[in-house]
Amino acid sequence: MKSIVVYYSMNGNCEMVAGKTAELLGADILRIDPVKSYPDKGAKKFIWGGKSAVMGEMPPLKPYEFDADKYDCVIIGFPVWASNITPPIRTFIKENLKSLKDKKIASFACQAGSGAEKAFERLKEALGTDKLDATLILIDPKTRQNGENENKIREFVNSIEALL
Repeated sequence: MKSIVVYYSMNGNCEMVAGKTAELLGADILRIDPVKSYPDKGAKKFIWGGKSAVMGEMPPLKPYEFDADKYDCVIIGFPVWASNITPPIRTFIKENLKSLKDKKIASFACQAGSGAEKAFERLKEALGTDKLDATLILIDPKTRQNGENENKIREFVNSIEALL
């Protein structure tokens, strides 16, 4: 049984969690990025990113390779923007929706405050499903590295392994 971690990361939080998750699972990893980067500092970061997330935008992505037939489980990781999934994740889902239908889907969200629960609801809507097989919420895991976050990541991985 093979898994892949598909993620978008702006400031490195999701990148760190994706790397640890893939390492513990022995999974493949795929970073997706929009062709045009979002501002990553100051007020523009929140205004531009929040507007894009709320409006359900789907920016073009840089080329990537993804063959869903190789995987039993797809783990989707994203930062929470305005209680929503990030636009690059929305684009990835739209481009691969048919091939994701029969997969186990797990997801992790990194946030600075709150909103991940609503973001998971929006992820389920985008996927056309009523459940995610496993979820994980972390608050700024890159800057708040601690044993508690490590344990949460291990528990998340254990719940994914139980699916396979």
